[in-house]
Amino acid sequence: MSQGVKVGLLGWGTVGTGVTRIFQNSQDLLAKRSGTTITLGKIADLDITRDRGVKVDRSLLTTNAEAVIQDPEIQIVVELIGGIEPAKGFILKALKAGKHVVTANKALLAEHWDEIMSTARDSSADIYFEAAVGGGIPVVQALNDGLAPNHIQGIFGIINGTANYILSQMKKGQSFDEALAEAQAKGFAEADPALDVKGGDTMHKLVILAAMAFGRRVAPSDVHVEGIDQLTAQDILYAREELDKEIKLLGIAKQTKDKQVQVRVHPALIPGDHLMSAVHGVYNSLYVIGDAVGPTMFYGKGAGEMPTASAVVSDVIFIARNIHMGVAGNVPSVYYLPQAAADSLPVEPIAELVSQYYLRFTVKEEIGVIAKIAGILSEKGISIEAVIQKDAHKENVVPIMIVIHQAKEKDVTAALETIDKMPFTVQPTLKIRIEDID
Repeated sequence: MSQGVKVGLLGWGTVGTGVTRIFQNSQDLLAKRSGTTITLGKIADLDITRDRGVKVDRSLLTTNAEAVIQDPEIQIVVELIGGIEPAKGFILKALKAGKHVVTANKALLAEHWDEIMSTARDSSADIYFEAAVGGGIPVVQALNDGLAPNHIQGIFGIINGTANYILSQMKKGQSFDEALAEAQAKGFAEADPALDVKGGDTMHKLVILAAMAFGRRVAPSDVHVEGIDQLTAQDILYAREELDKEIKLLGIAKQTKDKQVQVRVHPALIPGDHLMSAVHGVYNSLYVIGDAVGPTMFYGKGAGEMPTASAVVSDVIFIARNIHMGVAGNVPSVYYLPQAAADSLPVEPIAELVSQYYLRFTVKEEIGVIAKIAGILSEKGISIEAVIQKDAHKENVVPIMIVIHQAKEKDVTAALETIDKMPFTVQPTLKIRIEDID
């Protein structure tokens, strides 16, 4: 047994408290799994007086993050502050000081992947981030190691528990606003839920997954992002009853036949009998397809104190084991390509996507409306597979659902722009892509 590894914690919120619990309750297990003792050396947070339900030696607590980074005994810095700054500055400073870093900060990694990875490489320091994607689901190490022999053909992720919870409640008949309010009351959604319901959080995680899968950085600006805030309970009901499909907010990263990659976030209709359709509530799931292994699926809690803390401490164990064996920092924790090599794998513009679509038109109840819609679609080379028309709502407004055969996104968009300007259209048309996951 070596002299042991000391860990410094930046941020002592919900996840930081969970990390503390694991250190206190599982010391023997951590030593067994790493080959050395692992202890908390310092904890930094702006508020060190609030009762978190765990007792620690008060001498470990500080309000000064620099005290953690500059401590010569601290070998691993765990960043759980979140956001871009000051977290970015702390991480870069720790790496440059030769300290290894564990972070759950998906936004920071997504926005500054190249800078952080190159700094880690140049400093011969490790950076691990299992908790940044999927909470307690061990998908990062699976992509990095377990699936390493595979050309990753596709990743389909339900990776935002808030959005998935809202969709699950809408499936029961709640409106979007009702489901969101319930999610906030239960602590599943923030007071400002925009990052979750508009797809930004899923996008950050997808950028990381794409970098892992394809060995290159995908910029957040490369990702087409749509949220769930325009969906209605009726859409979910129609999808289930009429089409035998479920609507999920998916993060999708996949290779195309012409050697491009798609990276997109949006609601999608998926087959009702697919395993992903059975992922409900705050749970997350990732469906990963490799050319050798075929389809694999990961499922579990995507957030929360202890699941996320589990992922954080698993990274600490990896690094502590490397320190114990004298190899920490010698091999990058993830495969990293310099930016110069990234241009060989271009991102396909969303306008070039070819897909089936579910379209919900909200129109005045007038004779000939369906024919007019069909005519405009036909002008763009778009053919109809199915039409579902329901009874008129109040004021003679009727929803018309149309499923179209495969078409190019830019053609569908152009057709809808024309239809939405017609005098019979009451509100903008909802467009949801139909995704063939397998």
